[in-house]
Amino acid sequence: MSENDPLAPKAPPQWTASGQPSNPFNAPLPRDETALNRFLGGSPGGVFLRLVFVSLIVGAFLMWLDIRPIDIFRGIKDLIDRIWGLGFDAIREIGNYILAGAAIVIPVWLVLRLMNMRNGR
Repeated sequence: MSENDPLAPKAPPQWTASGQPSNPFNAPLPRDETALNRFLGGSPGGVFLRLVFVSLIVGAFLMWLDIRPIDIFRGIKDLIDRIWGLGFDAIREIGNYILAGAAIVIPVWLVLRLMNMRNGR
């Protein structure tokens, strides 16, 4: 098992001369273990080369399927437009339901209120 394996058994804590366990979180990071390297998953140059290589393979496969980059961007734009349209159509439908219900509910409510006022006196 490697040292980076999260399932590997951990070594017991090291004790300092004062009798307290050492705090591994305060330990300085190794030189190549910066926040940027942790975020990227490696050195920036290495990550860049891996991304270029994977992009080349995926791009060749997409071209073999006759899918061009403009088609992908056009598809994303169409998807956003359809979702946008559905959102406002859904709001319009809900508004129609409310208006249709209000055409019945409000007159009945008004009649009931007027009848209650007359009976209350």
